[in-house]
Amino acid sequence: MLTATTIVDAPGRPLLLLGPSLGTSVRALWQRCAERLDGPHHVVGWDLPGHGASEPAPGGFGIAGLARGVLTLADQLRPGEPFRYAGVSVGGAVGLQLLLDAPGRVESAALICTGAKIGESTGWRQRAETVRADGVHAVIGASQQRWFAPGFAQRAPAVAAALLDTLRAADPESYALVCEALAAFDVRDRLGEIRAPVLAVAGADDQPTPPDNLARIATGVRNGRLVVLEGVAHLAPAEKPDEVAALLDEHFGGPVTVDQVREAGLAVRRQVLGDEHVDRAVAATAPFTRDFQELITTYAWGEIWTRPGLDRRSRSMITLTALVALGHAEELAMHVRAARTNGLTDDEIKEVLLQTAIYCGVPAANTAFRIAQQVLADMP
Repeated sequence: MLTATTIVDAPGRPLLLLGPSLGTSVRALWQRCAERLDGPHHVVGWDLPGHGASEPAPGGFGIAGLARGVLTLADQLRPGEPFRYAGVSVGGAVGLQLLLDAPGRVESAALICTGAKIGESTGWRQRAETVRADGVHAVIGASQQRWFAPGFAQRAPAVAAALLDTLRAADPESYALVCEALAAFDVRDRLGEIRAPVLAVAGADDQPTPPDNLARIATGVRNGRLVVLEGVAHLAPAEKPDEVAALLDEHFGGPVTVDQVREAGLAVRRQVLGDEHVDRAVAATAPFTRDFQELITTYAWGEIWTRPGLDRRSRSMITLTALVALGHAEELAMHVRAARTNGLTDDEIKEVLLQTAIYCGVPAANTAFRIAQQVLADMP
Protein backbone atom coordinates (compact mmCIF):
# COMPACT_ATOMS: atom_id res chain seq x y z
CA MET A 1 0.00 0.00 0.00
CA LEU A 2 2.89 2.39 0.79
CA THR A 3 5.86 2.99 -1.49
CA ALA A 4 9.30 4.02 -0.28
CA THR A 5 11.45 6.66 -1.99
CA THR A 6 15.16 6.92 -1.23
CA ILE A 7 16.03 10.59 -0.78
CA VAL A 8 19.61 10.37 0.55
CA ASP A 9 21.33 7.10 -0.32
CA ALA A 10 23.82 6.27 2.44
CA PRO A 11 23.82 2.51 3.10
CA GLY A 12 25.21 1.57 6.48
CA ARG A 13 24.21 4.88 8.07
CA PRO A 14 21.32 5.11 10.59
CA LEU A 15 17.91 4.90 8.91
CA LEU A 16 15.76 8.04 8.93
CA LEU A 17 12.20 7.61 7.67
CA LEU A 18 10.24 10.67 6.50
CA GLY A 19 6.45 10.96 6.39
CA PRO A 20 4.34 13.33 4.23
CA SER A 21 1.39 15.62 4.72
CA LEU A 22 -2.01 14.94 3.15
CA GLY A 23 -2.05 15.97 -0.51
CA THR A 24 1.75 16.05 -0.89
CA SER A 25 4.43 13.63 -2.00
CA VAL A 26 7.34 12.96 0.30
CA ARG A 27 9.84 14.07 -2.34
CA ALA A 28 8.11 17.40 -3.06
CA LEU A 29 7.75 18.10 0.65
CA TRP A 30 11.10 16.86 1.99
CA GLN A 31 13.72 16.83 -0.79
CA ARG A 32 15.22 20.30 -0.21
CA CYS A 33 15.31 19.81 3.55
CA ALA A 34 16.81 16.30 3.41
CA GLU A 35 19.59 17.46 1.10
CA ARG A 36 20.62 20.01 3.75
CA LEU A 37 21.05 17.47 6.54
CA ASP A 38 24.60 17.30 7.86
CA GLY A 39 23.97 14.25 10.01
CA PRO A 40 24.92 10.82 8.61
CA HIS A 41 21.62 9.19 7.65
CA HIS A 42 20.20 6.89 5.04
CA VAL A 43 17.05 8.91 4.33
CA VAL A 44 13.95 7.18 2.95
CA GLY A 45 10.48 8.68 2.59
CA TRP A 46 7.10 7.03 2.18
CA ASP A 47 4.04 8.24 0.29
CA LEU A 48 0.40 8.03 1.35
CA PRO A 49 -1.84 5.69 -0.68
CA GLY A 50 -2.75 7.32 -3.98
CA HIS A 51 -0.12 10.05 -3.50
CA GLY A 52 3.32 10.41 -5.06
CA ALA A 53 4.80 6.98 -5.80
CA SER A 54 2.17 4.93 -3.90
CA GLU A 55 -0.69 3.15 -5.63
CA PRO A 56 -4.31 3.98 -4.65
CA ALA A 57 -5.61 2.20 -1.58
CA PRO A 58 -7.63 -0.98 -2.20
CA GLY A 59 -9.86 -0.22 0.79
CA GLY A 60 -10.18 1.67 4.02
CA PHE A 61 -7.37 2.11 6.54
CA GLY A 62 -6.68 4.03 9.73
CA ILE A 63 -3.63 5.79 11.11
CA ALA A 64 -2.69 2.51 12.81
CA GLY A 65 -2.85 0.78 9.42
CA LEU A 66 -0.53 3.38 7.92
CA ALA A 67 1.85 2.87 10.84
CA ARG A 68 1.89 -0.88 10.16
CA GLY A 69 2.69 -0.11 6.54
CA VAL A 70 5.63 2.07 7.59
CA LEU A 71 6.94 -0.73 9.84
CA THR A 72 6.72 -3.12 6.89
CA LEU A 73 8.81 -0.71 4.83
CA ALA A 74 11.31 -0.37 7.68
CA ASP A 75 11.63 -4.16 7.91
CA GLN A 76 12.27 -4.36 4.18
CA LEU A 77 15.08 -1.84 4.57
CA ARG A 78 16.58 -2.87 7.94
CA PRO A 79 14.83 -5.95 9.37
CA GLY A 80 14.12 -5.50 13.06
CA GLU A 81 16.47 -2.53 13.51
CA PRO A 82 15.51 0.68 15.32
CA PHE A 83 15.09 3.74 13.11
CA ARG A 84 14.58 7.48 13.41
CA TYR A 85 11.43 9.16 12.16
CA ALA A 86 10.23 12.59 11.07
CA GLY A 87 6.74 13.31 9.79
CA VAL A 88 4.54 16.27 8.87
CA SER A 89 0.80 16.55 9.63
CA VAL A 90 -0.70 13.09 8.94
CA GLY A 91 2.91 11.86 8.68
CA GLY A 92 3.41 13.15 12.22
CA ALA A 93 0.22 11.40 13.38
CA VAL A 94 1.64 8.17 11.95
CA GLY A 95 4.83 8.92 13.89
CA LEU A 96 2.87 9.14 17.14
CA GLN A 97 1.16 5.84 16.33
CA LEU A 98 4.54 4.22 15.67
CA LEU A 99 5.88 5.50 18.99
CA LEU A 100 2.88 3.92 20.73
CA ASP A 101 2.64 0.66 18.78
CA ALA A 102 6.35 -0.06 18.20
CA PRO A 103 8.26 1.70 21.01
CA GLY A 104 11.26 -0.57 20.61
CA ARG A 105 11.67 0.34 16.95
CA VAL A 106 11.48 4.15 16.93
CA GLU A 107 14.70 5.44 18.43
CA SER A 108 13.58 9.09 18.37
CA ALA A 109 11.12 11.20 16.40
CA ALA A 110 10.53 14.70 15.06
CA LEU A 111 6.82 15.49 14.78
CA ILE A 112 6.17 18.55 12.63
CA CYS A 113 3.00 20.63 12.15
CA THR A 114 0.83 17.85 13.53
CA GLY A 115 -1.18 16.89 16.60
CA ALA A 116 -2.35 14.02 18.79
CA LYS A 117 -5.72 14.96 17.32
CA ILE A 118 -5.88 17.09 14.17
CA GLY A 119 -8.97 19.19 13.51
CA GLU A 120 -12.53 18.01 14.08
CA SER A 121 -13.98 14.73 12.90
CA THR A 122 -16.96 16.41 11.22
CA GLY A 123 -14.72 18.65 9.14
CA TRP A 124 -12.64 15.70 7.90
CA ARG A 125 -15.71 13.73 6.91
CA GLN A 126 -17.13 16.73 5.08
CA ARG A 127 -13.87 17.17 3.18
CA ALA A 128 -13.91 13.47 2.24
CA GLU A 129 -17.43 13.90 0.84
CA THR A 130 -16.36 17.00 -1.12
CA VAL A 131 -13.40 15.27 -2.72
CA ARG A 132 -15.45 12.19 -3.60
CA ALA A 133 -18.07 14.38 -5.24
CA ASP A 134 -15.93 17.03 -6.96
CA GLY A 135 -12.35 15.69 -7.03
CA VAL A 136 -9.20 17.07 -5.43
CA HIS A 137 -9.37 20.29 -7.46
CA ALA A 138 -12.19 21.33 -5.11
CA VAL A 139 -9.73 21.66 -2.20
CA ILE A 140 -6.72 23.19 -3.99
CA GLY A 141 -7.52 26.80 -3.09
CA ALA A 142 -8.14 26.04 0.58
CA SER A 143 -5.05 23.82 0.72
CA GLN A 144 -2.83 26.60 -0.62
CA GLN A 145 -4.09 28.92 2.11
CA ARG A 146 -3.51 26.29 4.80
CA TRP A 147 -0.16 25.10 3.58
CA PHE A 148 1.87 28.27 3.12
CA ALA A 149 2.61 31.28 5.29
CA PRO A 150 1.75 34.68 3.74
CA GLY A 151 4.08 35.53 0.85
CA PHE A 152 5.72 32.09 0.57
CA ALA A 153 4.17 31.20 -2.79
CA GLN A 154 5.50 34.49 -4.20
CA ARG A 155 8.99 33.97 -2.72
CA ALA A 156 9.30 30.32 -3.79
CA PRO A 157 6.86 29.80 -6.68
CA ALA A 158 8.54 26.63 -7.96
CA VAL A 159 8.32 24.92 -4.55
CA ALA A 160 4.69 25.90 -4.07
CA ALA A 161 3.79 24.83 -7.60
CA ALA A 162 5.43 21.40 -7.18
CA LEU A 163 3.47 20.75 -3.98
CA LEU A 164 0.18 21.84 -5.52
CA ASP A 165 0.89 19.63 -8.55
CA THR A 166 1.18 16.61 -6.26
CA LEU A 167 -2.22 17.48 -4.82
CA ARG A 168 -3.73 17.71 -8.30
CA ALA A 169 -2.30 14.28 -9.12
CA ALA A 170 -3.57 12.60 -5.92
CA ASP A 171 -6.19 9.86 -6.16
CA PRO A 172 -9.48 11.36 -4.87
CA GLU A 173 -10.68 8.20 -3.12
CA SER A 174 -7.34 7.67 -1.37
CA TYR A 175 -7.35 11.34 -0.30
CA ALA A 176 -10.85 10.86 1.12
CA LEU A 177 -9.77 7.72 2.99
CA VAL A 178 -6.90 9.63 4.62
CA CYS A 179 -9.44 12.28 5.71
CA GLU A 180 -11.55 9.56 7.32
CA ALA A 181 -8.48 8.09 9.02
CA LEU A 182 -7.72 11.52 10.53
CA ALA A 183 -11.35 11.89 11.61
CA ALA A 184 -10.94 8.80 13.82
CA PHE A 185 -7.44 9.61 15.11
CA ASP A 186 -7.06 10.76 18.73
CA VAL A 187 -4.18 9.70 20.99
CA ARG A 188 -4.20 12.69 23.34
CA ASP A 189 -4.78 10.47 26.36
CA ARG A 190 -1.87 8.17 25.47
CA LEU A 191 0.99 10.65 25.09
CA GLY A 192 2.39 9.75 28.50
CA GLU A 193 3.19 6.24 27.21
CA ILE A 194 5.80 7.61 24.80
CA ARG A 195 9.36 7.38 26.18
CA ALA A 196 11.51 8.03 23.11
CA PRO A 197 12.89 11.57 22.63
CA VAL A 198 10.43 13.70 20.66
CA LEU A 199 11.08 17.02 18.93
CA ALA A 200 7.80 18.87 18.27
CA VAL A 201 8.09 21.57 15.59
CA ALA A 202 5.27 24.07 15.07
CA GLY A 203 4.67 26.80 12.52
CA ALA A 204 3.71 30.11 14.09
CA ASP A 205 1.23 30.71 11.22
CA ASP A 206 -0.13 27.16 11.11
CA GLN A 207 -3.92 27.08 11.33
CA PRO A 208 -4.70 23.34 10.94
CA THR A 209 -2.17 22.36 13.63
CA PRO A 210 -1.36 25.49 15.66
CA PRO A 211 1.54 25.65 18.13
CA ASP A 212 -0.75 24.59 20.99
CA ASN A 213 -1.10 21.17 19.30
CA LEU A 214 2.65 20.68 19.30
CA ALA A 215 3.03 22.05 22.83
CA ARG A 216 0.59 19.40 24.01
CA ILE A 217 2.76 16.71 22.42
CA ALA A 218 6.01 18.13 23.83
CA THR A 219 4.64 18.32 27.37
CA GLY A 220 2.61 15.10 27.16
CA VAL A 221 5.41 12.71 26.20
CA ARG A 222 8.10 11.81 28.71
CA ASN A 223 10.99 13.39 26.83
CA GLY A 224 9.72 16.18 24.58
CA ARG A 225 10.91 19.54 23.29
CA LEU A 226 8.96 22.25 21.45
CA VAL A 227 10.28 24.61 18.77
CA VAL A 228 8.06 27.22 17.07
CA LEU A 229 9.24 28.53 13.68
CA GLU A 230 8.25 32.06 12.70
CA GLY A 231 7.00 32.67 9.17
CA VAL A 232 5.93 29.04 8.76
CA ALA A 233 2.46 27.62 8.24
CA HIS A 234 1.74 23.90 7.72
CA LEU A 235 4.61 22.54 5.57
CA ALA A 236 7.72 23.49 7.52
CA PRO A 237 10.28 21.31 5.64
CA ALA A 238 9.29 23.01 2.36
CA GLU A 239 8.90 26.52 3.80
CA LYS A 240 12.04 26.60 5.95
CA PRO A 241 14.26 23.70 4.80
CA ASP A 242 17.47 25.08 6.33
CA GLU A 243 15.94 25.64 9.76
CA VAL A 244 14.19 22.26 9.84
CA ALA A 245 17.34 20.46 8.67
CA ALA A 246 19.33 22.12 11.46
CA LEU A 247 16.73 21.04 14.03
CA LEU A 248 16.80 17.47 12.75
CA ASP A 249 20.60 17.41 12.83
CA GLU A 250 20.52 18.60 16.42
CA HIS A 251 17.82 16.11 17.41
CA PHE A 252 19.08 13.06 15.51
CA GLY A 253 22.77 13.85 15.42
CA GLY A 254 23.52 11.40 18.22
CA PRO A 255 24.80 11.97 21.74
CA VAL A 256 27.81 14.25 21.94
CA THR A 257 28.24 14.67 25.69
CA VAL A 258 28.37 12.17 28.53
CA ASP A 259 25.09 13.56 29.87
CA GLN A 260 23.41 13.04 26.50
CA VAL A 261 24.77 9.50 26.24
CA ARG A 262 23.48 8.78 29.75
CA GLU A 263 20.06 10.25 28.90
CA ALA A 264 19.81 8.11 25.76
CA GLY A 265 20.93 5.07 27.74
CA LEU A 266 18.33 5.65 30.43
CA ALA A 267 15.60 5.83 27.78
CA VAL A 268 16.68 2.51 26.23
CA ARG A 269 17.12 0.91 29.65
CA ARG A 270 13.52 1.83 30.48
CA GLN A 271 12.26 0.54 27.12
CA VAL A 272 14.03 -2.81 27.51
CA LEU A 273 13.79 -3.48 31.25
CA GLY A 274 10.63 -1.55 32.07
CA ASP A 275 9.95 1.49 34.23
CA GLU A 276 9.27 -0.58 37.34
CA HIS A 277 12.67 -2.27 37.27
CA VAL A 278 14.58 0.93 36.53
CA ASP A 279 12.67 2.91 39.16
CA ARG A 280 13.57 0.25 41.75
CA ALA A 281 17.23 0.42 40.75
CA VAL A 282 17.24 4.20 40.95
CA ALA A 283 15.48 4.21 44.32
CA ALA A 284 17.99 1.70 45.70
CA THR A 285 20.98 3.73 44.57
CA ALA A 286 23.20 4.83 47.43
CA PRO A 287 26.20 7.18 47.38
CA PHE A 288 28.47 4.13 47.29
CA THR A 289 26.72 2.62 44.21
CA ARG A 290 25.74 5.79 42.31
CA ASP A 291 28.84 5.89 40.12
CA PHE A 292 28.36 2.23 39.20
CA GLN A 293 24.71 2.78 38.23
CA GLU A 294 25.73 5.73 36.04
CA LEU A 295 28.46 3.57 34.46
CA ILE A 296 25.86 0.93 33.51
CA THR A 297 23.40 3.48 32.14
CA THR A 298 26.01 5.42 30.18
CA TYR A 299 28.18 2.71 28.69
CA ALA A 300 26.11 -0.49 28.62
CA TRP A 301 22.81 1.13 27.64
CA GLY A 302 23.93 4.47 26.20
CA GLU A 303 26.91 3.31 24.14
CA ILE A 304 26.07 -0.29 23.21
CA TRP A 305 22.31 -0.86 23.30
CA THR A 306 21.69 2.35 21.33
CA ARG A 307 23.97 1.35 18.42
CA PRO A 308 22.15 0.79 15.09
CA GLY A 309 24.27 -2.16 13.92
CA LEU A 310 22.14 -4.86 15.63
CA ASP A 311 18.46 -4.92 16.45
CA ARG A 312 17.38 -5.41 20.05
CA ARG A 313 16.24 -8.99 19.44
CA SER A 314 19.79 -9.90 18.39
CA ARG A 315 21.30 -8.05 21.34
CA SER A 316 18.98 -9.96 23.70
CA MET A 317 20.05 -13.31 22.24
CA ILE A 318 23.72 -12.40 22.60
CA THR A 319 23.19 -11.21 26.17
CA LEU A 320 21.30 -14.37 27.19
CA THR A 321 24.12 -16.52 25.81
CA ALA A 322 26.80 -14.56 27.65
CA LEU A 323 24.90 -14.69 30.94
CA VAL A 324 24.39 -18.47 30.67
CA ALA A 325 28.08 -18.97 29.89
CA LEU A 326 29.15 -16.92 32.92
CA GLY A 327 26.49 -18.29 35.28
CA HIS A 328 24.93 -14.92 36.15
CA ALA A 329 21.55 -16.21 37.32
CA GLU A 330 20.13 -12.93 38.67
CA GLU A 331 21.01 -11.02 35.50
CA LEU A 332 19.69 -13.92 33.39
CA ALA A 333 16.21 -13.64 34.90
CA MET A 334 16.14 -9.93 34.18
CA HIS A 335 17.25 -10.42 30.59
CA VAL A 336 14.76 -13.21 29.92
CA ARG A 337 12.08 -10.62 30.69
CA ALA A 338 13.92 -8.11 28.52
CA ALA A 339 14.08 -10.62 25.65
CA ARG A 340 10.31 -10.93 25.70
CA THR A 341 10.02 -7.13 25.66
CA ASN A 342 12.38 -7.04 22.67
CA GLY A 343 10.17 -9.41 20.70
CA LEU A 344 11.57 -12.89 21.32
CA THR A 345 8.95 -15.61 21.74
CA ASP A 346 9.15 -18.30 24.40
CA ASP A 347 10.14 -20.79 21.69
CA GLU A 348 12.96 -18.53 20.48
CA ILE A 349 14.27 -18.14 24.03
CA LYS A 350 14.14 -21.93 24.35
CA GLU A 351 16.21 -22.29 21.15
CA VAL A 352 18.84 -19.88 22.47
CA LEU A 353 19.12 -21.89 25.69
CA LEU A 354 19.30 -25.19 23.78
CA GLN A 355 22.24 -23.83 21.80
CA THR A 356 23.98 -22.76 25.00
CA ALA A 357 23.78 -26.38 26.19
CA ILE A 358 26.20 -27.29 23.39
CA TYR A 359 28.54 -24.32 23.54
CA CYS A 360 28.36 -23.29 27.23
CA GLY A 361 27.74 -26.66 28.89
CA VAL A 362 24.74 -28.72 29.94
CA PRO A 363 24.87 -27.79 33.66
CA ALA A 364 24.83 -24.08 32.81
CA ALA A 365 21.94 -24.56 30.39
CA ASN A 366 20.07 -26.67 32.95
CA THR A 367 20.22 -23.80 35.44
CA ALA A 368 19.22 -21.34 32.70
CA PHE A 369 16.16 -23.40 31.72
CA ARG A 370 15.02 -23.55 35.34
CA ILE A 371 15.33 -19.76 35.73
CA ALA A 372 13.76 -18.97 32.37
CA GLN A 373 10.83 -21.32 32.93
CA GLN A 374 9.97 -19.59 36.20
CA VAL A 375 10.35 -16.10 34.69
CA LEU A 376 8.18 -16.93 31.66
CA ALA A 377 5.55 -18.60 33.84
CA ASP A 378 5.25 -15.39 35.87
CA MET A 379 4.88 -13.18 32.78
CA PRO A 380 1.56 -12.44 31.04
